[in-house]
Amino acid sequence: MAGGRPLVALLDGRDCSVEMPILKDIATVAFCDAQSTQEIHEKVLNEAVGALMSRIPLTREDLEKFKALRVIVCIGSGYDNVDIKAAADMGVAVCNVPAATVDEVADTTICHILNLYRRVTWLHESVKEGRRPQNSENVREIAAGATRIRGETLGIIGLGRTGTAVAQRAKAFGFNILFYDPYLSDGIGKALGFQDVPTLQDLLYQSDCVSIHCNLNEHNNHLINDFTIKQMRHGAFLINTAQGSLVEEHALASALKNGNLRGAALDVQENEPFAYENSPLRDAPNLIITPHAAWYSEKSWVELRESAAAEIRRAITGRIPDNLRNCVNKEYFPSSGSMSGSGMHSAPPWPIEPSIHPVPSIPVPTAHHETNGNSFRYGIPPAGVPVPAPLAAITDGVTPDGPSRAQINQIPGAMVMPRAASASPIVSGQSPAPPMVSKMDGQADSTMKE
Repeated sequence: MAGGRPLVALLDGRDCSVEMPILKDIATVAFCDAQSTQEIHEKVLNEAVGALMSRIPLTREDLEKFKALRVIVCIGSGYDNVDIKAAADMGVAVCNVPAATVDEVADTTICHILNLYRRVTWLHESVKEGRRPQNSENVREIAAGATRIRGETLGIIGLGRTGTAVAQRAKAFGFNILFYDPYLSDGIGKALGFQDVPTLQDLLYQSDCVSIHCNLNEHNNHLINDFTIKQMRHGAFLINTAQGSLVEEHALASALKNGNLRGAALDVQENEPFAYENSPLRDAPNLIITPHAAWYSEKSWVELRESAAAEIRRAITGRIPDNLRNCVNKEYFPSSGSMSGSGMHSAPPWPIEPSIHPVPSIPVPTAHHETNGNSFRYGIPPAGVPVPAPLAAITDGVTPDGPSRAQINQIPGAMVMPRAASASPIVSGQSPAPPMVSKMDGQADSTMKE
C-alpha cells in the first residue's frame, strides 16, 4: 500500500484524471502505461489491490505476479483477455462495464445497416471519382444495389442490451425483427414486439440482413463460417460490431466475391489493429470496415471510466465479490462472502483513511453526480471544492508523447509508475473493446453456445 492507503493501478493507460475524483479520498491511483505485465513496475505488482485495464493480457502466469491484487475492472464490456477462472482461484474478482457504450454501438450498427442498404459509401466514392449522373439511367448504374428497407427482415444474434437497442431502432425503419438467443426466457421477445426463432439456422435462413450482438467464448469462435454462410439467404447482408473472431474472414471474403452475400460491414476484425493489405478481406467487394470504434463517443468514454472507477470503489469499501455490480467471475469463486486467505472479507482488508482534504466522501457515481440540485460530471469538481496536492509523482516512466510533468502534477493524488527495467518501448495504448466476452451482451447469467 502507498502511505497506508490501498494502491489502485491503471495498467495500460496514462491518464487517471477521470478516476481520481472518484477514488482520491480512499486510494492512491497510479498509471503504468504498460502493454504487458513485464512493463509493470514492481511496486504495482507487490502492492496494488485494484487494477483498471483495457486490453493488456492477463493470463494465469500474469496474475500470479500480483501479490496483493483483489479486483480487476475492465474498462469496457470485454474481458476475454483476462483468465477469469484463474483470477477466481486466486481470490481476484474480475468486473466489466457492460452498459456505457450501448447507444453508441447500436447507433453505429444502424449506420452500417443503412449504408449497406442505401449504398451511401459507394455513392460518395463515385462523386469523389468524378462520376456525375446525367439522367436516371446513370443514377441507376451508380446506385446499383440500393434496396428498399421497409419490409426487410433483420436477424439479430443475441438480444442483450445492444441487440435490443439495435432491434428497437431498426423497427422504426420498417424492418421485421427476428432474433436468436437461447438464454432468454420465453416471452421476452413477444413483450418487446420481436419474433424469436429456435435455432441459429432458422434465423440465418429467414433474414435478409444479419447483425451479430453476442459475445465471444470458446463455443462460438467463427460462428459465421463457410457452413453457416451457406445457410444464409443468397444476397443477404452481414454486420458485426461485436467481436472479430465471431466471423471467419476467409469465408466472408469468399462469400462476398462469389455473391452469396451482397455486402458486409465490420467494425471488429479477427486481428487488431487491422492491416488491410495483409487481410483476406483486402479484395472483397461491397465491404465496409471501421476501426473498432463503434463504442466511442466522448460521453461514452467518460462514462466507461467513471463506471470502472465506481466498481473499484465498491470493492475497496465493501465485500468482494458480493458488493460488486458487474463481477463476471463470481460463479467461479468457491462461495460468496467471507473466505479466509482469499481476499474476500466482510470489511475491506486495508485501512480506509479519511480524505486528505475537508470534502465529504464522494458517493458511488452513475454517469453524473447530483449535489444540491446541481449536476456535474466527475472529473470536473464543483466550484469551491478544494483540490489536494499530489500524493506522489514518479515521472521517469512517462513516454515523450505522454503528459508533461506539470500536467501530471495537476492530477490530484496521481502516481506515475516507472516502467520495469526490462520494458520495451511503448507504442500506444489500446482503446477498450466493444462486446467480446463469454456472456451474452447484457445477459449477466447466460453464455452464448453453438
